[in-house]
Order: sequence, then C-alpha cells, then structure tokens
Amino acid sequence: MRLFECGTLVPGCQWHTRAEEDAEIVRRAVAHMRSDHGEQIIRENMVENIKARIRNEEIAPA
Repeated sequence: MRLFECGTLVPGCQWHTRAEEDAEIVRRAVAHMRSDHGEQIIRENMVENIKARIRNEEIAPA
C-alpha cells in the first residue's frame, strides 16, 4: 500500500490517503488541494511534489 500525507507538503495539514497505485493517490491529492487548500490551478511542479512524497506504508508487526 502507498501513502501520501499532505502535511509533508502543507505544514499542519492532517489529511492523508492510501491506495495501491500512485496515480490514484495523485488524483485524490489534487482533489484535496483544490477543495481544502483553495488551489485553483494545479501546476506540474505541484504534481511532482506530491509524487515525491508518496511512500510505501510501513505496517507495524503484529
């Protein structure tokens, strides 16, 4: 599972999302940036910044 935490890009934001595919995470993150952070235009560098912060979710051992 892949994970994006918005707070790594927008300090103080607690929103995060998980998905199997990075493309789905980017889609959700762009929608979040528009709805919650008021971004009207999503520039290519914003997409690249989102992609750079997607990571594998670490699962704690049971």
